[in-house]
Amino acid sequence: MTTHNFKDSLALSHKAEDLKVWAEVYKKAFPEAIKMVTYRQDGFWQREGIDRGIVLSTTKQLFIDEKIRFKDYGDILLEYVSSDKTGAKGWVCKPLRADYIAYLIAPSGVCHLLPVIQMQNAWLKHGTEWLNKYRKIVAKNDGYNTLSLGVPIKVLWLAIGKEFRVNFKPFYSIEGKWLK
Repeated sequence: MTTHNFKDSLALSHKAEDLKVWAEVYKKAFPEAIKMVTYRQDGFWQREGIDRGIVLSTTKQLFIDEKIRFKDYGDILLEYVSSDKTGAKGWVCKPLRADYIAYLIAPSGVCHLLPVIQMQNAWLKHGTEWLNKYRKIVAKNDGYNTLSLGVPIKVLWLAIGKEFRVNFKPFYSIEGKWLK
């Protein structure tokens, strides 16, 4: 099993940040984008898990956490424990400032823009079931392990999609009077 070194992984991440594919993805995903800002340097944004900001013509800024995978396994690897030594939660279940996880699978030519709130809600509802059903990945690091789960792409997107619909107790109006 490969032991990951944080500095080496960070260096690889920095090389990937300049790939032209990111600009291509963001221009297609956010046609109203007028600027891309990189937050790779160590500091506030990087510590908050933000790799890039996309500024829209309305001046709204979207915050993105970028992930890249160089092999297509047909799943999306959800990090649920960042460090098994400290018990630190992974990005699928800890509070994030990011609006999206940009999960790029290089050989498939697809970048999944995972909406953070809906993805995390899906994890809250299905995480236990998924942990019993899908492939667990242990990434060995210097002195600790990171735990992730390979959830099939279709399963994850179906669960995320359901989070965009909220059910409530129906009610009706007759002649402007609301019935309970």
